[in-house]
Amino acid sequence: MAYVDTEIASQPDCWRRAARLAAESAPALPRHGERVAVVGCGTSWFMAMAYAALRERAGHGETDAFQASEFPAGRRYDRVVAITRSGTTTEVLDLLGALRGQPTTLIVGDPASPAVALATDPVAMPFADERSVVQTRFATSALALLRAGIGEDLSAVAADAEVAVRAPLPVVPDRIEQATFLGRGWTVGLAHEAALKCREAATFWAEAYPAMDYRHGPISIAAPRRLVWAFGEIPEGLADDVAATGAAFVHNRSSCVYATLDRWAAGRKPLDPMADLILAQRFAVALATTRGLDPDAPRHLTRSVVLA
Repeated sequence: MAYVDTEIASQPDCWRRAARLAAESAPALPRHGERVAVVGCGTSWFMAMAYAALRERAGHGETDAFQASEFPAGRRYDRVVAITRSGTTTEVLDLLGALRGQPTTLIVGDPASPAVALATDPVAMPFADERSVVQTRFATSALALLRAGIGEDLSAVAADAEVAVRAPLPVVPDRIEQATFLGRGWTVGLAHEAALKCREAATFWAEAYPAMDYRHGPISIAAPRRLVWAFGEIPEGLADDVAATGAAFVHNRSSCVYATLDRWAAGRKPLDPMADLILAQRFAVALATTRGLDPDAPRHLTRSVVLA
């Protein structure tokens, strides 16, 4: 079994631990009313996107998300939150160094990483760190921590994760030649992350878009043997538009391909979109296996990007 399989399966427990850590680390997390920027690279950036949308929706204050290298120079925030599994990513270290003297929260997997010394408020999650190059549990646990930090109750979300780690996949990987993931609001970040998992683990053609923008061009590639997977709320009529292309449509609020979840969910439907992301992670790993690839060792990638 690949490391990533074990790490995906451990997410329900990791989310519960992250929720407890949020309570213990409350002084280090963004306060109500603060103007906040959230930064990361790759997967961590997509979690930053999701959190920024959730925090603003919850009324906790203006929240922007940036790829760490694209943080706007000279713009002031009350606090900058950096998400990095390894704590060694060059762009994150450079930014934290440039922000010395300003309040910075670091969410990191390795408590001994160099990023810890650069942040005013480090929050370490070694229980969510990973051996696989491909990120799964650290990213979602960071988001679970931040969701708990804005007052969300993660107990039901973790229960949804228990469903997602053992339920049948909603689509058979070897029948799909291309996938597009869609989201709205905070789930746009989840859609980007699901597509990235397919590209990383399985070198598979996968794209991601805001659901409202999908009909403005990207739908042109939809066809039989292709997949459209939507997270959270979707625009009215989208399912019918996808059906007309012959593509498979996966959406845990409306799609018949999710009928197999009914016997697992104990009456709770739909699943939280973060739990739905677990199914997409498992789909990506299954794609890799189908294609004869090792999902723990994607080509051209390392666990952390450290630039000279």
